[in-house]
Amino acid sequence: MPRTSMTLNRETHLISVSDDVVRIRQIARAWCVELKFSLVDQTKFVTAASELARNTLEHGGGGRMSAEIVENGARRGLKLVFQDNGPGISDLELALKDGYTTGGGMGLGLSGSKRLVNEFDIKSEPGQGTTVTIVRWK
Repeated sequence: MPRTSMTLNRETHLISVSDDVVRIRQIARAWCVELKFSLVDQTKFVTAASELARNTLEHGGGGRMSAEIVENGARRGLKLVFQDNGPGISDLELALKDGYTTGGGMGLGLSGSKRLVNEFDIKSEPGQGTTVTIVRWK
């Protein structure tokens, strides 16, 4: 039976103003450095975290991000969970397509974030908010 991941350290941060997006980037970078991620892996993970924090603020009306250092067997990694109580996403398949946007951007936010991490999970229902979980393994 495969081992389940174990949380080694955890903290939660609110996302309610644009300065919080910058703070989330800084936190993600610091935890990546602590885990000794390569510069490329740091950049990928921080970019995904920044996009998801901005989505939490702009589309979800704010929310929170939980950061966890996790371990699964010999692997250690960083897990971020973004949660909001916003309007939710009615069509997840469409929202994950490159080029789809509701905010006037390039439409690479969710799909791009998914490509930048090792694990990506999204749960959303109209009127119930959205939760996005990302993991990057060392």
